[in-house]
Amino acid sequence: NWYFATGFLRLCNHNSLLRFIVEVRQKMSQANHMDNLFEPPSKQVWEQRSQWIEDEIKKAEIGMSYLVSEHSIALFYDMQRAYCAGAWISVVVMAVSSIDSQLRETESGDNRIGTAMLFRGFYDGERQEIDWLRKLRNKYVHLNLDEPFLETDTWFNNQDQLEADAMKAIKIAIKSFYQSPGT
Repeated sequence: NWYFATGFLRLCNHNSLLRFIVEVRQKMSQANHMDNLFEPPSKQVWEQRSQWIEDEIKKAEIGMSYLVSEHSIALFYDMQRAYCAGAWISVVVMAVSSIDSQLRETESGDNRIGTAMLFRGFYDGERQEIDWLRKLRNKYVHLNLDEPFLETDTWFNNQDQLEADAMKAIKIAIKSFYQSPGT
């Protein structure tokens, strides 16, 4: 992949971008925990992460049946794979998407309501947590040129915080699926 990427960049004649990528790779090799950021996790790590999600789901199940959105379930599965792979930012983005479609289809039935209003009106958990998640997702996907939130160094140096945020996002998503038992 690295050889392909450097060849592609040379073909595109983006020398400054190539230098940037080389600098990033050098930074990665300077810290042990960063050496593996672009490698898939071990089977053991993948299974531990998957089991953590299964345990969280079991804790949330309090009823016999739930109304769920097929669309949301597909997004949740993709979020689960992202979590197991260690793609923390993707987890946050997918969590908001899965919650949005779950609440839109099963609670509000409204395609036109904005996400902020949807979450405020139909999420049964703490308002602070759902607002935190929506705002974090917005910071990831909507660049603010005046106040950049996510930079390369942030990504490399804050993996533990990114993982903690991803775990919190998953818990909030699970809560949205199991908020209406017995439906």
